[in-house]
Amino acid sequence: MDEQLYSIPVNDAFTADTECPVCMMYKSLENAAIEFAMGPSYMEDDVRMETNKTGFCADHVKLMYEQQNRLGLALMLHTHTQQVIRETEKLQKKGRTSSGGLFKKSAGSAVGAYMRQLGESCYICNRINNTFDRYIDTVFYLYKKDDGFRNRFKNSKGFCNKHYGLLYEAAPRYLSGTELEEFTKLIDSLFLDNLKRVCDDIEWYTDKFDYRNADAPWKNSKDAVVRTVLKLDSAEIKL
Repeated sequence: MDEQLYSIPVNDAFTADTECPVCMMYKSLENAAIEFAMGPSYMEDDVRMETNKTGFCADHVKLMYEQQNRLGLALMLHTHTQQVIRETEKLQKKGRTSSGGLFKKSAGSAVGAYMRQLGESCYICNRINNTFDRYIDTVFYLYKKDDGFRNRFKNSKGFCNKHYGLLYEAAPRYLSGTELEEFTKLIDSLFLDNLKRVCDDIEWYTDKFDYRNADAPWKNSKDAVVRTVLKLDSAEIKL
């Protein structure tokens, strides 16, 4: 069963000291996907065919660049660029009137539709999402079946805006009746209580810049900016 297969990384995320275990799950998949793409796999025909077709989003191509495998990235960018040139030349020859098919709904703008498609596609995103959806399935599976996980869930530090919304919207697919009501109350409380905690921390962080508080303790606010960014924007930054 997929839920049992993915139970270890999901449990690990909810055991960790983090402001959003779902962000942690996503980040682990993102790191693995980038390592895969920038490893020897970029020379495999099936991988290259897919990267040629989809390319990479702005965020992930930056992370790939940071991996220092500039030759591997250059090879993928080169063949992807060739693919874009070929497809664009075909569409330009059709002119502004769409001939239907893939771009039927974008009459008169086949080129524009293709450019939008490129802007929304990413090999790394696709690879992450294929497994991330299974992780979310597993969260609800464990919540229903595993008392230990349910306790870890209840004792977590809540979630970022994005993943609170994701769990809130996903819950009716897995839960119903009293169980759904209880889950909703739980995540509502986890989200707001912990967001207020972080808000208090970031307030004290700003207050520390007042000369009157120069000698006061930092309390839990030294990393408040990092944690607030994670809560609000699902973004990981370092001190």
